[in-house]
Amino acid sequence: MQITSLLRIVWAASALGLIVLVLLHSPKGDGLGSLGGQAQLFTSTKSAETTLNRVTWTLTVLFMGLTVILSAGWLNPPAL
Repeated sequence: MQITSLLRIVWAASALGLIVLVLLHSPKGDGLGSLGGQAQLFTSTKSAETTLNRVTWTLTVLFMGLTVILSAGWLNPPAL
């Protein structure tokens, strides 16, 4: 498996993860995240939102970085 193929898989997984995490976010604290019993996993709602924000930002940076790397073609060797 080439490195480009592996990075494309990670890129697609980060895109799907971002979609799920954005749907879990809620402006008032009672969005789709309340359906899964998320409050029981964390000590407070504030802790859950903080963790959700950190994971979302991490996936965003990963997704954007991989988008730049894959679209620029830096990993493809030039044809001779």
